[in-house]
Amino acid sequence: MNIIKWLFETNINFGSKSIALREIIGGVLGLTSAVLGARRKVSAWPIGILGDGLLVTVFLGAVFAYADQPSANFYGQASRNLLLIAVSVYGWIRWARHRSNHGDSSAPVSPRWTTAKERMILTPVIILFYLLSMQIFRALGESGTWLLVDTWIFTGTALATFGMSRGYVEFWLVWIAVDFVGVPFAFKNGYYPTGTLYAIYLPFVLWGFYSWLRISKLEANSAPANSAS
Repeated sequence: MNIIKWLFETNINFGSKSIALREIIGGVLGLTSAVLGARRKVSAWPIGILGDGLLVTVFLGAVFAYADQPSANFYGQASRNLLLIAVSVYGWIRWARHRSNHGDSSAPVSPRWTTAKERMILTPVIILFYLLSMQIFRALGESGTWLLVDTWIFTGTALATFGMSRGYVEFWLVWIAVDFVGVPFAFKNGYYPTGTLYAIYLPFVLWGFYSWLRISKLEANSAPANSAS
């Protein structure tokens, strides 16, 4: 059987629920990427890109409809994964370039807190990004509470992934906020593997935060704060 056809048609049944195999695989790859990211491994980026590519097809259910899977389109979630792919390419290039410039034994990023100047720039950009995204999703047909939720997941994910690529310690805190919103969203709309993934993320995100926090303190006096630039 053609592997693409098999991937798109295979479902895993849990009682009365039927779940797309590619949603499960995408979730596992996403979790693997998060763990590798916490360990500052460059391989976190390509693995995450592959997982996000699979999840795009899951959240555009009406486009990739098959069997008895959910058939609604969640543009915020699908766009979130597309944006993750784009930002992950940036992060991959950035980390790989840093590794190339500093030797294979060097970590590809040096965790640090954002500076006051960076926060002054990022805050209005985030607000504008959220409002613009909301208008786009509203024009695509989303409304009500889920419009706000979908927009936040999209915005928070973009911010967290960008923060990871730059080595910002705060990006882990943003992931926590995304998880708290993403879990009920996913379960409410029948995306059980994704909801479970969000829930499983939490302890790994907390571990990643404390790990990067510890590293940032250790490296504070031994390398420039912007050594990852």
